[in-house]
Amino acid sequence: MSDKVEPGYVRVRLDLSYDGKDFSGWAKQAHGQRTVQGEIEDALRTVTRSSETYELTVAGRTDAGVHARGQVAHVDLPEALWAEHREKLLKRLAGRLPKDVRVWSAAEAPDGFNARFSAIWRRYAYRVTDHPGGVDPLLRGHVLWHDWPLDVDAMNEAARALLGEHDFAAYCKRREGATTIRTLQELSLERGADGIVTATVRADAFCHNMVRSLIGALLFVGDGHRPPEWPGKVLAAGVRDSAVHVVRPHGLTLEEVGYPADDLLRARNKEARNRRTLPAPSGAGTGCVTCD
Repeated sequence: MSDKVEPGYVRVRLDLSYDGKDFSGWAKQAHGQRTVQGEIEDALRTVTRSSETYELTVAGRTDAGVHARGQVAHVDLPEALWAEHREKLLKRLAGRLPKDVRVWSAAEAPDGFNARFSAIWRRYAYRVTDHPGGVDPLLRGHVLWHDWPLDVDAMNEAARALLGEHDFAAYCKRREGATTIRTLQELSLERGADGIVTATVRADAFCHNMVRSLIGALLFVGDGHRPPEWPGKVLAAGVRDSAVHVVRPHGLTLEEVGYPADDLLRARNKEARNRRTLPAPSGAGTGCVTCD
């Protein structure tokens, strides 16, 4: 994949958020489903009076029903078009976009920036309540109800065994030609004063269904159906376990995407495209896993 900005174009970083309830995910679909990417690209085309659709590249392609508070994307626009519309672009997009998606910032990106490949981490939050009465009606679109009491300490104990670089095949829906090796940098849970348990999940990248599967496993520990050692054993086995449920998407929000300093963007962009492997056991071959 070439990442060269064509002569006469400027790369623009967009910071945005959306309520995922009525979207079929981020990415444009072949059969006309409503998507975040489709809405923003249509709005850009309209407010800039363009005949061409300028395609967005996103930091994390969220699934249907998943929300985002701190999503990042980029788009390459003709220099003349950008110069003409940059001052009023945000206000015009606010007037054209539906109310469940907002663009908060549109600025020329630093040299070497790629919304997807320059990122060094993505941070998600998954929110769940075990209140016997259910979920606050005002939060029902963003909080999962789990109808068993949850032991947050046991969940945190289980989470510690999942940290670090691993092959997360047991917690991912496989995609042809894509690796399931990831570095899980943070996985912690905290119960707030309102009783809502928020799981913070941060990694260099995530494979399909990874966060929702991890949360599904931890919920089984929290409600006492499995011991704290169980999620780590599932990870080590390397295969999907039918007991690991992919929890519903509405409790999940992409909160923030992290990038290195501007002078390191290009190097990170290149590094992230490399094939990923785990260190080989002593005496084993090295092998190679195809990257995303």
